[in-house]
Amino acid sequence: MKAIRVHGFGGPEVMKPEEVPEPVPGPGQVLVRVQAAGVNPIDTYVRSGRYKVLPGLPYIPGRDGAGRVEEIGDGVFGLKRGERVYFGRGLTGSYAEFALCEERQVALLPDHLSFSQGAGIFTPYATAYRALFQKARALPSEQIFIHGGSGAVGLAAIQMAVAA
Repeated sequence: MKAIRVHGFGGPEVMKPEEVPEPVPGPGQVLVRVQAAGVNPIDTYVRSGRYKVLPGLPYIPGRDGAGRVEEIGDGVFGLKRGERVYFGRGLTGSYAEFALCEERQVALLPDHLSFSQGAGIFTPYATAYRALFQKARALPSEQIFIHGGSGAVGLAAIQMAVAA
């Protein structure tokens, strides 16, 4: 399969297209044919080597993505081949034709959302939820100020706050 790989930390120039073997799902794993990959600031921090937890080299970047289930491993019961899904923090990155994920890292993508929209769900919405409800313990009766509401996490926080 075609994939972007990083062999050394640095700027965007360290990302190189390569042919690599297609992953094979093991027990509890799902292989997703990637239709769209998310690009998060954390991806750039990792690629530059300035993040608290760095992957082993070489690696395929991309934490978020969306696509269709291509294959499932033994013990996967919540997903079927061909279903539209989004994923985050897979076992392999989303900057590739296929991404390998644990079943818990994959969720069904509603039909009214595009693959591009799905690729922007996992990290921004999980981050916004954690900040609003787990860290700040926001309550429906409170008013909040969201600094930077034009980015993915800020937009997710606004939507969640309004919904709450």
